[in-house]
Amino acid sequence: MSAAILRATKLPISGPYPTLDPFLFCVYHKDEYPADESGGKMEAAWPGNGSDFNPHAPYRMYHGHHIPGFPQHPHRGFETITATMEGLIDHADSVGNAGRYGEGDVQWMTAGGGVVHGEMFPLVHADKPNHLRLFQIWLNLPSKSKMVQPSFAMFWNSDVPVYHTDDGKASVTVWAGDYFVGEDVKQNSPPPDSWAADESNDVAVLHITVQPGGAIVIPKANKSGDGNSINRSIYLIEGHEGNVKVDGKIIGEKVCLTLDATKDVPIELDQGANEEVQFLLLQGKPINEPVAQHGPFVMNTQSEIRDAFMDYQRTQFGGWPWPKDDMVFPQDKGRFALIDGKETRPPSASSTTESCTS
Repeated sequence: MSAAILRATKLPISGPYPTLDPFLFCVYHKDEYPADESGGKMEAAWPGNGSDFNPHAPYRMYHGHHIPGFPQHPHRGFETITATMEGLIDHADSVGNAGRYGEGDVQWMTAGGGVVHGEMFPLVHADKPNHLRLFQIWLNLPSKSKMVQPSFAMFWNSDVPVYHTDDGKASVTVWAGDYFVGEDVKQNSPPPDSWAADESNDVAVLHITVQPGGAIVIPKANKSGDGNSINRSIYLIEGHEGNVKVDGKIIGEKVCLTLDATKDVPIELDQGANEEVQFLLLQGKPINEPVAQHGPFVMNTQSEIRDAFMDYQRTQFGGWPWPKDDMVFPQDKGRFALIDGKETRPPSASSTTESCTS
């Protein structure tokens, strides 16, 4: 291995990627959903079986039956970061928050003491395919924050910083972290109880794209020289056949590279490559606490997991206020976020209103 690459792990064909503390889970969704042919119902042509994760199909229904996605389900003890590249997602939760987002938007939800949410992938467009690409990332919470009140944040694509090299052949979309952006660029703030809210934890989530003939250097972690141990992983997700070099080593397959966060890491793509390469970088100071996980609950002990199941059975984490488990919004609704009763839209859309049309 090279100086900066500590370990290489081949990525699975489907399912979660390997992650390091403070991250718990990472999955890359890439689905070629067709145009809506259901007359505005936004449904797929064929119903799902309730658990469709076939990696060899053009798209998956996941746990959806007529509309692909993940109908209502509970979480406790961690956060979800949903970072989109293509397509649209409809969100609804037990707190009463909701949204339609995508095309580069980022949703950040702190489950904390308990929330029920649904994430559906309606076929909104009838005049073109509804291709979907996104990352769902779970970021752990420390024990002191596992039972905080749930919170929800939406970062519209126009507010997500993007860095470009001078020659335009490489770019970095900064979903989280103080990297590749100048002091004059406003960063989106994680929810207040997030592990990422403390700058000393040096959490970063970056989407890196390099065109043929392009190059970029990932700088060493900001806090790596302060006696901190920073975990850093980079995932090659697209363009693995293009002779890309990471720290001087040719990478020819989709892999997770565990990196030494104290070192700069150059990435170069051969001029003769047929397509761009794309990477996801996950980084942060480890929480270094015991992890007890069972399905959608992540705590520190098995006793706390049992409590989570009992609490959910007793309270349903506030109940489900929506008329359908697989809640989606009208086809012509557009992108919006409903947070604490106030509906907002991207800057290019209409101004703030006070209610959500369901």
